[in-house]
Amino acid sequence: MTTFPLRRLRLRPGEEHRESLGVHLEPLSLGGEEYVTAPHDVRAELVVQRASTGDVFGLRFATTVAGPCMRCLQPASVAIEVDAREYQATQPGVDEELRSEYVVEGELALDAWARDQVALSLPDQILCRPDCAGLCPVCGKDLNLEPHEHGEDSVDPRWAALEALRDSAP
Repeated sequence: MTTFPLRRLRLRPGEEHRESLGVHLEPLSLGGEEYVTAPHDVRAELVVQRASTGDVFGLRFATTVAGPCMRCLQPASVAIEVDAREYQATQPGVDEELRSEYVVEGELALDAWARDQVALSLPDQILCRPDCAGLCPVCGKDLNLEPHEHGEDSVDPRWAALEALRDSAP
């Protein structure tokens, strides 16, 4: 786990610290499918700014998330640009909303923060191409490779007995 020790910084209000570091990104699980980042270890720019009431953290990096297309299950990928900000109040007795969940005992958990930011930056669907037709809901064939339509809706044989009852109702 990549962490950054905040206690070693000796910043006064208005000063900032910039550093380029390696951050390890764990795979994401979405809808039961695994999506990986390429590369797994990215170079990220961390900026720590000291304010009069706390610290402002900035994290920037780029990566690619790859996995199955959410419509047809073919390989798909999406480029992600992360530019995140977090605030950590340093005054005692401050409301919990002003404390970052990524700062624990004077350490900034970069891996967890970076992974969460990748997840938040993802589009609604990861697709192999914008016009992906997906899978046929009847037969399961890939509609990108074999576009087709099925004729009149046939009754599932498991429901045939109920269909017969419905047709014989007065």
